[in-house]
Amino acid sequence: MDKVLLDGFAIGIGATLFMDLVALFLKQSLSIQPLNYSLVGRLFVHLLQGRVRHNPITASPARSYESLIGWTLHYLIGVVFVLIFLSFVGDEWLITPRLGPALAFGALTVIVPFLILQPGMGAGLAARLTPRPSIARLKSLLAHLSFGAGIWVSAICFQL
Repeated sequence: MDKVLLDGFAIGIGATLFMDLVALFLKQSLSIQPLNYSLVGRLFVHLLQGRVRHNPITASPARSYESLIGWTLHYLIGVVFVLIFLSFVGDEWLITPRLGPALAFGALTVIVPFLILQPGMGAGLAARLTPRPSIARLKSLLAHLSFGAGIWVSAICFQL
């Protein structure tokens, strides 16, 4: 069990870092803006203070350490997602990582921002209240597919 936790932690950090590197590449090459994780921290701090919904989160008061909190949550969520993934695919996947299951899981994780993060930030279910919902959805899906690819890449890297 300890090995699975250690593997999950390492792969989760690696997969989230891979996701962030893809986002940085897209920002630099195509001017596609990634999610501002400070806003995730702001949402979380407000949630701890009892405020569940914002309209939009950018209009809500900033909170101390929101950037640190948001980035920390981003990486912790990545670790938790990978631990969930490993609980489904089992130890055998770690021996022979396959891209398909990791990509499928990455795509599945887009449910979380669609149903929790975006509504909480005032963007509505699956970003339906944003100026360009289909673009926002596509960006979320691309981010989560890159996370899935990162699970696979990290698993391979940690085998070396």
